[in-house]
Amino acid sequence: MSDTPARYRTKRRVEFRDTDAAGIVHFSAFFPIMESVEHEFLRSIGVVVMPSHDSPDSLTWPRVSAACEYLGPARFEDILDISLIVERVGTSSVHYRYEIDCETKPVAIGRISVVCCQLGSGGKLTKKPVPDSIRSALLAND
Repeated sequence: MSDTPARYRTKRRVEFRDTDAAGIVHFSAFFPIMESVEHEFLRSIGVVVMPSHDSPDSLTWPRVSAACEYLGPARFEDILDISLIVERVGTSSVHYRYEIDCETKPVAIGRISVVCCQLGSGGKLTKKPVPDSIRSALLAND
């Protein structure tokens, strides 16, 4: 197993709904963008994003921390270059860093921490260790 954290890169176009009255990406829009990139990354490594409630192996990844530092503006129809970096995989947690650029200019750095949980009946969440297969995929070098 590699100790090098995975890095995932993608692009997103700034949608009109993401902007404020000045035409600049609203601070709150970065959080759904980061979540969307996380889901894209998880699918790329074979991790199910929305588990079946009926399966005893249903894992979900609730957020326990989210932050974003804003470094520069992005505007409607700009193309954002987004890198997701797995900063750390703990016993039951995963810590992601997001580097968001526009035309090589830094726009934002975000961080989201999630915890591996089993989804039980009635929506009950039970914290679980990150399975070895997922841990290996999270630590794989691209």
